[in-house]
Amino acid sequence: MRTPDGAITTFDVPGAGTAAFQGTFTAGVDGLNPAGAITGNYTDANGVSHGYVRARGGTITTFDAPGAGTGDGQGTFSAGINPVGTIEGSFLDDTNVYHSYVLAPDGTITTFDVPGAGTGFMQGTIAENINTAGDVTGQYVDASSVNHGFLRSKHGDITTFDAPGAGTGSGQGTIPISNNPSDAITGLYYDANNVAHGFLRTR
Repeated sequence: MRTPDGAITTFDVPGAGTAAFQGTFTAGVDGLNPAGAITGNYTDANGVSHGYVRARGGTITTFDAPGAGTGDGQGTFSAGINPVGTIEGSFLDDTNVYHSYVLAPDGTITTFDVPGAGTGFMQGTIAENINTAGDVTGQYVDASSVNHGFLRSKHGDITTFDAPGAGTGSGQGTIPISNNPSDAITGLYYDANNVAHGFLRTR
C-alpha cells in the first residue's frame, strides 16, 4: 500500500505460499476502498486460493466461500470491496466450475449463479466488480464457453446482456469489467474474428 505522501507498506497474508506463482495478491479494479481496507486473495503452499481483507490498521481476516474447491488452482478469489466493506468475487469448485459470492461486512457470504451459466470445465459465473450500492457486474460462461454480461442488484435480481457485435463462438462474447455508482458498465467483447473491442452500457 502506497500512501499519498509516498510511504509504501508491504504485507503478506499469513499462510501465503512462498513458491513461484504463490503468495499475496490484491484485487485489480476496486481492491481498496475509501476507508483504507484492501481485499484480494492469497495462494497457499498447495496452490489453493483464499480470500482476505486487510483493515486500514493492518489486521487481516481470511475467508473461503462455501463450496470452494481445495485442489491446486481452485479456491476463493476476491475481486473488489465497496465503501461500506462489502466484498465480491468468485470461487472455483472441486469440479473446476466458477460460482460467485458476496461477502457482507458482518461476514455473511451469499453465493450465486447466473441462470444460463454452464457447469462444465472453467464455465460458470465470474463476478468482476461491485459499486457503492452493492450491485455486482461480471461475466458468465455458458455451456458453449461463450461469455455474456450480467448485473446483479444488491437484492439479488439478475439482468443479463450481450454487447452488439459480440461473437458467439467459444472464448468469444461479452466481458464486463466494472460498474459505477449509477450502474453504467464498461468492459470488452470479442467479435466473431476474436478481435477485442470496448463497450459502455448505460443504465
